[in-house]
Amino acid sequence: MDLYSFPPIAAALDAVASILAALTAALEPALGDLAAAASVILITVVVRTALIPAGVAQARADRARARLAPRLRELQQRYRTDREKLQRETLELYRDENVSPTAGCLPLLVQAPVVGLLYGVFIHSTIAGHTNGLLAETLAGVPLGSSLAGTVASGTLPLAAALVFGAVIASIALVGELTRRAFRVTDAPAALSGVLGVAQFATAIVAVFVPLAAGLYLVVTVAWTLAQRLILRRILPPVAA
Repeated sequence: MDLYSFPPIAAALDAVASILAALTAALEPALGDLAAAASVILITVVVRTALIPAGVAQARADRARARLAPRLRELQQRYRTDREKLQRETLELYRDENVSPTAGCLPLLVQAPVVGLLYGVFIHSTIAGHTNGLLAETLAGVPLGSSLAGTVASGTLPLAAALVFGAVIASIALVGELTRRAFRVTDAPAALSGVLGVAQFATAIVAVFVPLAAGLYLVVTVAWTLAQRLILRRILPPVAA
């Protein structure tokens, strides 16, 4: 069963496709073949602007977790042979300090459906019973509905496609590395640091498999996230020790 045929998801898919088509038509006189890609970027900016309050909450949560990192490492050392006790003590520390270990996840939770809908828009030839004209849209000659993995699997990778996909994935990876360097927690447990480091590049891996349109969304959103976190780090008051 196609998940996108489920009525609420199908309705959301049709809405996103209609918005993208309308934006593309409006931008085409000025941007030509770049109109569809620009529409995806514009939607990304709108979504990220709406999520600014959640981004502030995420920044506060990041600061609080960074403040607790030395104490978390002490707990890990003390209870390294008792995982159950370590989990209880860790949760108690978060509770005593009024810090949620999952705080700040709202931006990720909200954006996952957006990426999923963009993915759906650019893999379906028909949406709500009508032909999906967005599949004919391209960026530098590369269809917005194509993916690097799918293109390679087809047995051919034109130079234009390699350059476009490479630029998208490299941009995501570069922002991931800049984010890792700017926000690494030096006092965090080694295992946690490793997980966080790998997580910064997970988006680049996702971009290999999703349509180019969704990849553009990911490029803009990771860049926005980094810029937003850098700004908030400057303007938010320091977390008391």
